[in-house]
Amino acid sequence: QVQLVESGGGLVQAGGSLRLSCAVSGRTVNYYSMGWFRQAPGKEREFVATIRWSTGITYYADSVKGRFTISRDNAKNTVSLQMNSLKPEDTAVYYCAAGTTALSPRKADYWGQGTQVTVSS
Repeated sequence: QVQLVESGGGLVQAGGSLRLSCAVSGRTVNYYSMGWFRQAPGKEREFVATIRWSTGITYYADSVKGRFTISRDNAKNTVSLQMNSLKPEDTAVYYCAAGTTALSPRKADYWGQGTQVTVSS
């Protein structure tokens, strides 16, 4: 089992920054893909970014490319999402996810409980 606990959400003005963290515990995730997804009210969950724990290779949704950065800290066993130049359309509940195969909004082995990000205009 893998436990994922997100933190760092909150309210920020457009153009501001937030850093989300996902604390990973349980079994080793050295060969896992880790990712961030988000779900806005009335919309389906969507992909934001993923990182391969072992290689550090990252992928981003076009909507966040150049503004968000996903990273992992082996020593602290955390995955972070640095979000800059935030826009009101980034408002959503953000979920951390982990899986042994490619992640998607409907496919992950483990999900966190989510953290709310609200961007005011």
